[in-house]
Amino acid sequence: MSTDDKFDAKADELKGKAKEAAGKVTGDKGLETEGQGDQAKGNLKQGVEKVKDAFKD
Repeated sequence: MSTDDKFDAKADELKGKAKEAAGKVTGDKGLETEGQGDQAKGNLKQGVEKVKDAFKD
């Protein structure tokens, strides 16, 4: 997993956590859901990169 890919995936995850938290605090269900989606996207990217790494070995 390249450093750029790791950073990108982690950034999506952290951005999602922040959006979800902001949505909970403000009562904005749309923002909360969007944050959960961003977290899922980040986790999926991390999973794809781990699979790529497994096949490189």
